[in-house]
Amino acid sequence: QVQLVESGGGLVQPGGSLSLSCAASGSISSINVMGWYRQAPGQQRELVATITSGGRTNYADSAKGRFTISRDNAKNTVYLQMNSLKPEDTAVYYCNVVVISLQSFWGQGTQVTVSS
Repeated sequence: QVQLVESGGGLVQPGGSLSLSCAASGSISSINVMGWYRQAPGQQRELVATITSGGRTNYADSAKGRFTISRDNAKNTVYLQMNSLKPEDTAVYYCNVVVISLQSFWGQGTQVTVSS
């Protein structure tokens, strides 16, 4: 089992920045991919970005050029730096990890609101 604790959400004005973090505990030696997803009201949960244990990254088109995912394997933590935020980035952001058995775990979610 893997437990995830997210932090860093909040309210920001358009054009602003926020940084999210997600710390993993439990069976952390089996973690392979870490990532962020988001879900806006009335929408399906969608990929934002993922990063493998080797550092390979993948971004949604909406995140490319504005968001950066990174990972500290020593701290078992994944980060999402979000710049140039837009109102359409407003959503609950969820941390996700996939372990080597392909089991998936989710954080509780953190609200990001982009509004003036």
